Amino acid sequence: MPGRAGDPPQAAAAVRRHASALREWFQTNTGWALIVNSELARLVKSVEANDAVPGEHTHPAVDTPSKQPFSRRRYVLTCLSLAALSRSDAQVTLGRLAEQVVLAAADPDLVDAGIVFTLEHRDERSDLVAVVRLLIDYGVLTRVAGDEDSFLNDTGDVLYDVQRRVLSALLATARGPSTVDADGFDERLTRLTEELPATTDDLQNRQIRHRITRRLLDEPVLYYDELTEAELAYLAGQRTSITGKIAVFTGLVAEVRAEGIAMVDPHDDLTDVRMPEVGTDGHAALLVADYLVAAGRTAVPVAELHEWIRKQSSIFVAQRVWRRSAGEPGAETRIVDTALGKLEALRLIRRISDAVHLRPAIARYSLGEPTVTGIPEPAGSTLA
Repeated sequence: MPGRAGDPPQAAAAVRRHASALREWFQTNTGWALIVNSELARLVKSVEANDAVPGEHTHPAVDTPSKQPFSRRRYVLTCLSLAALSRSDAQVTLGRLAEQVVLAAADPDLVDAGIVFTLEHRDERSDLVAVVRLLIDYGVLTRVAGDEDSFLNDTGDVLYDVQRRVLSALLATARGPSTVDADGFDERLTRLTEELPATTDDLQNRQIRHRITRRLLDEPVLYYDELTEAELAYLAGQRTSITGKIAVFTGLVAEVRAEGIAMVDPHDDLTDVRMPEVGTDGHAALLVADYLVAAGRTAVPVAELHEWIRKQSSIFVAQRVWRRSAGEPGAETRIVDTALGKLEALRLIRRISDAVHLRPAIARYSLGEPTVTGIPEPAGSTLA
């Protein structure tokens, strides 16, 4: 990811100062390339496809105000916006960008796939604004004048500088898209991201080490049952070495259990999904996790969680512990969906159809009875 627009200047300075050591460590242990220049710091990560969990997606782009994950259309608009910006001038208005995206969205293949974007409805403008704010956060766009709300309300426009060096560094693929000769989407995606096959035992071991280290750095939990036999065999002999190098480099601490390994952040600095967390949604996520564990089943229907949260909402809203809107009709659906999204991102559950399937690490979030070790006496009190 490029350095975020809101990152403190000292963070970028620290990366530049240690760029050589960082670049060597990532290349040796993960195979990731680190790009550092005066405008950005970009760790070009290759995502590990989890064949054991097909279709798993737990780290979506999120709309900042609503905290809701991007929809399918917003992802399409993100790609179309980046394509338009790659051909734009050094400055662009949101209105001009919108025109280019509307033209691109009229492609027959996109229309056949059900993508509709004409800017005739407010929700379409809202989707484009969410995309632009994401690109601002990534540092691709810098706001010069105006604000997105004026465009959303059709009362004005916004001017941006296009940061071309950041834009050119966004794409993370093993090879250039223009070099891929494949027809189907799945085949093209595979060709873009696949590693060259290992031709020696040393190369194979290096690829395995890279895959395991990437997942330990990137994922909250690495489950053994999701590894191949070759990966399991390699990890059995190299676990201490791999986790030790990560610990020295990052400060993370290895928590090794029968089902897998988690690299735990004792200072809570490196995570983008926190649990427990304050607020209604944070409290609800913790309660849902405890309910799932206490249920004692491998799978729990989502409808059951809706009903249970509806009852909890009435209690906590009345006590003014949860926000008032949590007690409105239908609010339990959004609360449960947000809670499950957090638990899924932390790899504590898996949603399949209309049921929630528990994963081993969720047991660490079950709530126990409090233990009182001692109650101090009020000053000046005496015992009869």
